Amino acid sequence: MLYWLLFVKLYHYFPPFRIFRYLTFRTAFASLTALFTGLIVGPAVINRLREFQIGQYIREEGPKAHQKKAGTPTMGGLLIAIAIVVPTLLWADLSNVFVWLAIASTCAFAAIGFTDDYIKVVQRRNLGLTARAKLGLQILTSLLIAVTLIIMQGRGLYSTKLIVPFAKQFRPDLVIERWAHDPHLWPLAFFPFVIFVCIVIVGSSNAVNLTDGLDGLAIGCTVIAAGALTVLTYVSGHATFASYLELQRMPQIGELTIFCGAMVGSAIGFLWYNAHPAEVFMGDVGSLALGGAIGTVAVMIKQELLLPFIGGVFVIEALSVILQVASYKLRKKRIFKMAPIHHHFELLGWSESKVIVRFWIASLIFALFALTTLKLR
Repeated sequence: MLYWLLFVKLYHYFPPFRIFRYLTFRTAFASLTALFTGLIVGPAVINRLREFQIGQYIREEGPKAHQKKAGTPTMGGLLIAIAIVVPTLLWADLSNVFVWLAIASTCAFAAIGFTDDYIKVVQRRNLGLTARAKLGLQILTSLLIAVTLIIMQGRGLYSTKLIVPFAKQFRPDLVIERWAHDPHLWPLAFFPFVIFVCIVIVGSSNAVNLTDGLDGLAIGCTVIAAGALTVLTYVSGHATFASYLELQRMPQIGELTIFCGAMVGSAIGFLWYNAHPAEVFMGDVGSLALGGAIGTVAVMIKQELLLPFIGGVFVIEALSVILQVASYKLRKKRIFKMAPIHHHFELLGWSESKVIVRFWIASLIFALFALTTLKLR
């Protein structure tokens, strides 16, 4: 909106407004706008959640130290979603379809999380949507994103080829080309791509959701992951950097840098109130939205295979739950004292603050490794 007003409309009357054409400038301002939106609006949101008595339920089988957190306002993820979407609308080029797809994905996953949180609050128990319903809505949203990307691929705006770390010449296509032009088989031609997109986005959304169990843990890791995505998005849309790093350049992708910058600012602003001891929890409305946004951006910039490193802690948290459940069902034995794995370390005697900071450090290491792979191809 401001990009359209200050650059497109007023640049010819006031030449200094040409600064608004630069992606780095608008990304910085989007990030700052998101940050101050979170900091300024945060107290009002927290007070309103308290007035509505929207407090977090703490499961009894969890660490006993967490029982004192019962009643802490939840659904603070509404603040995160607002602080991402509004700055993006203000500073991004709204004629860019990738920007709208990122916004739509964030809002859709936030809506799923909001529904889940709302049911929990109304029923006063730690149950929301059924697992099947929640997963079904996530898959449906991811399916719509995949179909949109297929349409964009047909218009030359997107590629279904994978970028494989450490293998610059190996770029497999997830579309079966020989079937794509057959009127009877073309739906099957895109089936591998659709399944892959659904796995990446749904997996990312649930991984962030599982990580959100300690004060500031998930949102701190999000700051780091979103920061890495900001760099990757910028270089993917920059002609010189993309050529030097031998990346698949997609010019319109660069505008997503503003969305990623807004995600960084929003996460930092929320961390101010979510840091231990937390004044507010993000709830599913925040964790599902952030995970969905991260997964969607990774798919759009063709860094799906790098996502497990960008969000390394999220992946470890999700794997710990999968392994715990599988082990118990197959062997009737648990691998960890409790899953997700951050609770395992708590039960080993680590303080909550120590677990959080050490997981942040691990997240930073993973993100830095992901960025180093740009040239190691």
